[in-house]
Amino acid sequence: MTEFGFGQKTGQIIQMAYVVEDICAAINWWIAEAKTGPWFLLDHFWAEDQVYRGAPSKADVAIAMAFAGHMNIELIQPLDRHPSVYRDLIAKRGYGFHHVGIAVTDVDAEIGAYQAKGYELAFRAQVPTGGAVAYLDNGRNEPGMVELIPATQGMDETFTRFWRASVDWDGQNPVRPFI
Repeated sequence: MTEFGFGQKTGQIIQMAYVVEDICAAINWWIAEAKTGPWFLLDHFWAEDQVYRGAPSKADVAIAMAFAGHMNIELIQPLDRHPSVYRDLIAKRGYGFHHVGIAVTDVDAEIGAYQAKGYELAFRAQVPTGGAVAYLDNGRNEPGMVELIPATQGMDETFTRFWRASVDWDGQNPVRPFI
């Protein structure tokens, strides 16, 4: 296991993610009620190569990330009506908890391991931190999906930068650019 600069290791859950209706309102709740921040906001995430349930996808989302202790919290707001793993959740049970993110060194090998346990590959896309994430669905969406996050140097550097900003955060500059 490799330990990252933000205190987690490969093979562990490093992220909890929620689909939200209004990303700004959700950020404000996390700041006011959970004292979590600062938040790093990406107004639009649209990957050219994204594949949703075996077909090319055009879904666009806003993403915000912050750390609560050593756990990355991700907020995701769908920005369009294109089919997506996020719209799946909204249709099935509304907004709320969506997935756990697990850092892995070999996404393809882990996809095979999860498929052997009955999971379906629901989504795949390149990410700015390197490599391609994969979302796996167990068909029940309980407790949520699993996201396999490539344990790249870029992921470690980005998440560590976000985590460092959260240590002793004084509430100033609560929303910052993702990149």
